[in-house]
Amino acid sequence: MKKVLIMLPVPREPFEQILSDWELIYPDKESFTEDELIEKVADCEAIVTVYGNKLSNRVIDAAPKLKMIANFGAGYDNIDMDHVNSRGIVVTNSPDPVTEPTAELAMGLMISVARRMGEMNTILKNKEALQWGVMRNLSTTLVGKKLGIIGMGAIGKALARRAVASGMSIVYHNRNKVDQKIEQELNASYVSMDELLMSSDVVSLNMPLTPETIKLIGKEELVKMKSSAYLINTARGAVVDEEVLIDALQKGEIAGAGLDVFENEPTIPNALREMKNVVLMPHLGTATVETRGEMSALVAENIKMYFSNQTPPNKVN
Repeated sequence: MKKVLIMLPVPREPFEQILSDWELIYPDKESFTEDELIEKVADCEAIVTVYGNKLSNRVIDAAPKLKMIANFGAGYDNIDMDHVNSRGIVVTNSPDPVTEPTAELAMGLMISVARRMGEMNTILKNKEALQWGVMRNLSTTLVGKKLGIIGMGAIGKALARRAVASGMSIVYHNRNKVDQKIEQELNASYVSMDELLMSSDVVSLNMPLTPETIKLIGKEELVKMKSSAYLINTARGAVVDEEVLIDALQKGEIAGAGLDVFENEPTIPNALREMKNVVLMPHLGTATVETRGEMSALVAENIKMYFSNQTPPNKVN
């Protein structure tokens, strides 16, 4: 019987159904320690990793039978790809289920920070003094505004659909232009990074974390943004220079930010926590009951297909 180790307690039922002839090594607590992982992977042919949780090379090297790493999540920056490639280990991810919920959260962050929903909610719940009135507590509408999307993959496109439905116009920057038909459907225009930063009322980051995208948004980029613009990040914290972002927010160089990810998760700088014009979420872009079950099912299907001598649909190396 083949063995698969599942690093964290993600929904189990899809694995039991799809990999019914496998032995599942599943945590009975929040997670395995690294020593426990090393002890348990010796006979495993597959490991299920979870985004944001690093799989160390020590664990990989403790698994001589390991043929596959199936990542629970779209981003797989938690795996040393050079190392697994040298071992000939196949890696898959699970992108499709995360697309809509992540775009949904990005749209929610845009609305929340622009309409000051997070700020007003905090004031009212904390029973702080608040003056009511027709010309008080004004916010910014998104209707008629321009959304700049950096990273026009599946999530970027899903966000664009929502933004267009809300009356926004779309510009985007990507490694490659998207299909002209999609541009027409979304009324989206490809522009340079500089033009996007300078012209957008909201800038949304939707790219993967790679060596090229680490701190892609730094001082030079933030200075180019409008002082009335908002930055939304549902990608990875490390694509933004967090210290520089804090400085820009404190100086009023941009109007605010909606952040689901952080440079040193789960640590969030107090400066961000204290800013009224910043809406924070604890990396919940894909965190819905429905999505978690779909992700488990897709991960299990990738494993089943690979060990049935088929090419899994989400192979990334």
